[in-house]
Amino acid sequence: MSAPTEGPGTAPTATPGDGAYRESQVSHAGGTYWLERSPDGAKRLVAVAADDSVLRGFTGNVEAVDGGFRLVAETTSENARALRSALPWLTPSRFGLHTSVGFGDRLGLATPGHVRALKAVGAAINPVFAQQSIREMGRCGRTPSDVLDDATWGAFQAGWTDPVGGDADHLEALDDIDNTAAAGFVFYTLDPKAEVDGEAEHADAATIRQKVEALDWPSLDSDLASFTKAYVGQRLDLEHSAVELDEESVLRAMAKYGPSMAHAMAMYRRLTEKGIDCEVEFAVDETDYPTKPAEHVVVVRELQRLGMEFVSFAPRFVGRFEKGVEYIGDLDELQRDFEVHAEIARALGPYKLSLHSGSDKYSTYPLIAEATKGVVHLKTAGTSWAEALRVIASNDPDLMREALTLALDSFEANRKSYHLSCDPSRIPTNPTDEEVARLMDVVDSRQVLHVGYGAILAEFGPRLYQVWNDHEEEHYQVIADHFVKHLKPFAAYAQ
Repeated sequence: MSAPTEGPGTAPTATPGDGAYRESQVSHAGGTYWLERSPDGAKRLVAVAADDSVLRGFTGNVEAVDGGFRLVAETTSENARALRSALPWLTPSRFGLHTSVGFGDRLGLATPGHVRALKAVGAAINPVFAQQSIREMGRCGRTPSDVLDDATWGAFQAGWTDPVGGDADHLEALDDIDNTAAAGFVFYTLDPKAEVDGEAEHADAATIRQKVEALDWPSLDSDLASFTKAYVGQRLDLEHSAVELDEESVLRAMAKYGPSMAHAMAMYRRLTEKGIDCEVEFAVDETDYPTKPAEHVVVVRELQRLGMEFVSFAPRFVGRFEKGVEYIGDLDELQRDFEVHAEIARALGPYKLSLHSGSDKYSTYPLIAEATKGVVHLKTAGTSWAEALRVIASNDPDLMREALTLALDSFEANRKSYHLSCDPSRIPTNPTDEEVARLMDVVDSRQVLHVGYGAILAEFGPRLYQVWNDHEEEHYQVIADHFVKHLKPFAAYAQ
């Protein structure tokens, strides 16, 4: 991406007001743009240009000024699209095999903090600021366009002028493809977890045979005899080991993942029909059992045979990747798991390994960065929300207590679809201010609040946003400090 330039038609002298975000000011192709904040916290786009045609894509008030024209516009979705057109580096682009990180943001407020962390680390890590799963969008009352637009305004505000990504995360249905494609995403995480057959993990040989025989083989453009001939008895030599494909492991892999591959291919075909310049990730991380090396081989080779081109694969690694807390498990075992999956990815690809539920798993980052040699994607989701609650705790402990009470009352509903080990009974129901300040540092309360976001935002959204708006700088710095710890281990391997 080339640096911003003035371009033809020099803009008139730009003098941002006292409420301007100075780092947002940028000149490109005849226009100068910046973001301003009014005393009440509302934000607006300001732009100046010598030629009013530069400003025609925006909806706002345009006035003649000395030497040109001045635009003042609201931060609407329409103007976000116009800004992406005017400043092309804000339009999501593909990252290929380069090291990348997804910055999930449930609130649409965290991107300036994410930018600050990236600048502090200073490594060639490619950011995906626009990333939220369809599940989370529903709980937060957001749309795909909201996610992309909020990331656009945040990156612009923080002065980010390098490429950005856009992840349509954890898509499970054909309609998900349609809705996120219409918004402008370029990275599609296909997640057919509902079709993964968990019973195949421990079923006996006869049951596995029945499951495989019952597969919808025409949808997989194959048959059992052809599949068996292609895999049974084969061996994949890796850098330090090999994967032996015996009949038991091959049939079990197909019984477990065959239905999910058929559904993923239906989503993939829907996507390719749109002719979008995009890239795809295949994810099976949100399943109950780790992805074995033989399963990795069979799944990837079958998807490749069916014509899926993907840039990354998210297996289910060993151990427990729970929301908002450190990795739970044997790190030596995890390191070996990372290494063998990374070697398979190099042998069959190359493609990235993708680490999902990656928030706060500090002990794992050096291991996967080294195993993949930087050909990796880290995906974080709710940790920005969890850290934002620190700002609530420090500035409005009464509101934090109310949020905690609601999160506890609604926990059984909130916990669905998440892997958690917290015990709500250990959380004080009427915490002191000192205990409130520590809620996000204790596993039990951190996880309960982490997954309670939907209920909390529905009940207290305006009050919460007011606190974050009033303490904007504190919020950004909390987010930045948190993410520097996530990014640093990848810096030496970033490519």
